[in-house]
Amino acid sequence: MFDSLSDKFSSIIRGLSGKSKISEKNVEDAVSEIKGALLDADVNLRVVRRFINQTMEEAKGEKVLKAVNPGQQFTKIVYDKMVALLSSPEGNALKLKGKDTTSVILLMGLQGSGKTTFAHKLAYRLKKEGRSVMLVAADLVRPAAITQLELLGEKAGVPVFKIEGEKNPAVVAARAIQKARHDLIDTVIIDTSGRMNVSEELMDEIKRIKDASNPDETLFVADAMTGQQAVEIAKDFEEKVGISGVVLTKFDSDTRGGAALSLRSVVGKPIKFIGTGEKMEDLDPFYPERIASRILGMGDIVSLVEKAQEQYEKEEAEKLQKKIEKNTFDLNDYLLQLEKVSKMGSADKLLEMIPGAKGQINEDDINMSELSSEKAIIQSMTRFERSNYRIIGPSRRKRIAKGSGTSVADVNRLLKKFEKTSKLMHKVATNKKYQASMMKMFGNM
Repeated sequence: MFDSLSDKFSSIIRGLSGKSKISEKNVEDAVSEIKGALLDADVNLRVVRRFINQTMEEAKGEKVLKAVNPGQQFTKIVYDKMVALLSSPEGNALKLKGKDTTSVILLMGLQGSGKTTFAHKLAYRLKKEGRSVMLVAADLVRPAAITQLELLGEKAGVPVFKIEGEKNPAVVAARAIQKARHDLIDTVIIDTSGRMNVSEELMDEIKRIKDASNPDETLFVADAMTGQQAVEIAKDFEEKVGISGVVLTKFDSDTRGGAALSLRSVVGKPIKFIGTGEKMEDLDPFYPERIASRILGMGDIVSLVEKAQEQYEKEEAEKLQKKIEKNTFDLNDYLLQLEKVSKMGSADKLLEMIPGAKGQINEDDINMSELSSEKAIIQSMTRFERSNYRIIGPSRRKRIAKGSGTSVADVNRLLKKFEKTSKLMHKVATNKKYQASMMKMFGNM
């Protein structure tokens, strides 16, 4: 996401970094490049002008021009303005009531924007957070919409409310809320129908559902890849129906980022969530500071740590630490780590979260398909072989290669890599001086 924009910003910032002094001309040139980058990213023209004027005014001040490190000062100004552009005074989190009552989330948007997929991702996320959730099939227009929601609801482990033969979605919504209150379900997510474009028929239908359900959140769901079109449609929904926030689906495929950078200023509503992939887990809250950091090529180490924490329980991590320290880390443990890394996301997603990695580490260096073949090789070993990799001689390697659909060379490569990795991990875990040098290197990066 934001690939092109991030590359341009990183280049602009590198151009100012390291300068002991910068002139007004340096600032003007940098701001002009930022303007071009934002326009290329399909950001709304009025938003670009406001952003540029505010940045120029502050960056030309005495504080920056005479600063000890003017490049860093300029970067901070751009970062602060970017955060302000993406932030909302009311915050970006969902406004839901406590678990002792029922909160209602109403979804709306055009056909194909990803409402149904988002509904089940949100249901899954809220369930993990300890809420009880019901999905409501109020899309009575699209063929198989109800069936799709039922399948996704089953996948997320939440009930789906529907009324066979009912033609009025407002009735479905009202009855669903009654049912949820009776069953002590604290969160209702209503999936509604869309149309190919904004129409009076669609707006009237959404208004009726809204009146019948009295939602706590009315979320407009948009395809991030449609850029300024998504912004204009969101504006229409806000004016005619009223929305409390925006969800951007296919955010991982949006290389320009025009919609994300324009929505808050043009529509006046916060972005609440972003869809970051096809899996049920690929839904993230929208954090302006983290997004701004990624756009400027500064990484997003907080999100990376959170993703890692989702995969590692504290006790499990401590147990692994002890095995590494005692040098008893084996291929069973290595396989478990490969599976956890695979669940954290694709290589490009992980790389853009690591500060300084962009342009320094290639996606091929973290080859996810290679991880899959490594898993297959280890899974073709006996448990005894995984625990004692040194017993794996030529005949065993040949058998493992055949069983995993790989070559003996692939097996040899994995065993060498494992030996090197386990030695390095043991060194890091037991050598305090080495730990300090690693932390210093990471801090510099």
